[in-house]
Amino acid sequence: MPNKATLLIVDDDELIQDVLSAFFEEHFNVVSAKHLKEVKSALAQLEQPPEYALMDLGLPPTPHRPDEGFAAISILQAQAPECAIVVVSGQDSRRHGQRARALGATEYVEKPCDPKTLLQKLQLARQIKLSEQQVHGLIGESAVIETLRQQIALIAPVDFPVLIEGESGVGKELVARALHSSTRNGKPFLAINCAAIPEHLVEPTLFGNVKGAFTGAAHENAGYLGDSADGTLLLDEVGDLPDSIQPKLLRVLETGEYQKVGETRTRRCSARILSASNREQQRGNSRKSGHIRDDLYYRLGVFTITVPPLRQMGEDRFILLNYFSQKIAKDLSTPSFTLTQAARDIFAAYSFPGNVRELKNIAARLQVKYSGNEVDEEQLLAELCNDLPTTTAEKIDESAPALVKSPNLSNLENEIRLAAEQLAAQTARQTLMRCGGNTAEAARELQISERNFKLLLTLPF
Repeated sequence: MPNKATLLIVDDDELIQDVLSAFFEEHFNVVSAKHLKEVKSALAQLEQPPEYALMDLGLPPTPHRPDEGFAAISILQAQAPECAIVVVSGQDSRRHGQRARALGATEYVEKPCDPKTLLQKLQLARQIKLSEQQVHGLIGESAVIETLRQQIALIAPVDFPVLIEGESGVGKELVARALHSSTRNGKPFLAINCAAIPEHLVEPTLFGNVKGAFTGAAHENAGYLGDSADGTLLLDEVGDLPDSIQPKLLRVLETGEYQKVGETRTRRCSARILSASNREQQRGNSRKSGHIRDDLYYRLGVFTITVPPLRQMGEDRFILLNYFSQKIAKDLSTPSFTLTQAARDIFAAYSFPGNVRELKNIAARLQVKYSGNEVDEEQLLAELCNDLPTTTAEKIDESAPALVKSPNLSNLENEIRLAAEQLAAQTARQTLMRCGGNTAEAARELQISERNFKLLLTLPF
């Protein structure tokens, strides 16, 4: 039924699929998938991204590991950013739950779980998603944010293409909107996720089509280039554009000309073209792997802006936490939560692999769970991904036998650092046990060198 929201259920167990589908069909349009390939196929076939998802982590071909499930969450986050994702898994609930939430999942539930409880979790996850407020300005007082503001002010009036680079979750679309509002405020701002569109629909979606141009083209379509008029068009995940489309986009950038699918008339695009990529790319890396051809890459990046990750923004993390918690508290009409000093120390040392998006989700979950209360160390740790804190990982030097405390640090800074080292040591030992004593495999899981991993084992626990 068209008035029902879509729920994507991802689980390789057919019995679980059948039980959940039978229960949730009353509430949702249910779409099922058993592995990563079927997730991609389901997203490609749906007219609109799913609003909800129930996700198992242990998927084929490695059902004993969470890798495929994490990959599915990442794909859902990229193609359906508004989807409320609830992970349902029997694997290592603490660590995997933290990682799943860092990637974009809203909640984590251990198997077995009653379907009625899952329905409540889905509804809560949706409430959290709807409570997340759009940031309309660049929030922060750090040097890197001030540099970013200066770059935007410098580039905004110059009507050239801009390539916005940065890790997933740093706020690249926010930068694009800031560029747009500086010179084209009041005119259309459109964003298209190039990774979310089936390959055969990319050309008509971007360039438009005439009626009857291809099977299923029952109406004429202006396309994003036409609808953006003299405003701004953001090509998000631009590296995922099919090879066949790239020369046509290059023509738009060079001449402003394009044609709809199925017509010979040449049209002109007067929109400013911005693009974004979450690949950590030096110039040439993505091109060498075949994602963006050379000439298009240089035309897209006449100017390049790199958005800093949250771990480089220092005390801005507390400014952002306060901003999001206040916004969500106001939306839910509940009092804000606060952090104990021990929790603040952990928050200050955390690396935020999911960047500002992860921080916003953490703020939402804490506000829903602990409104009006003080959040302690244990409660905060339950919401964090158990990766190495940046303050520890960045201070490991290949030539240093172990981490030591600097006499120049204040007592508080030494206490924070010691807590970070202990957490890192605990993580290393737990990972080594899971990997059966294999240091190389444990290092790969933590995404650090084997030498640095062995150094972590020397830290006091």
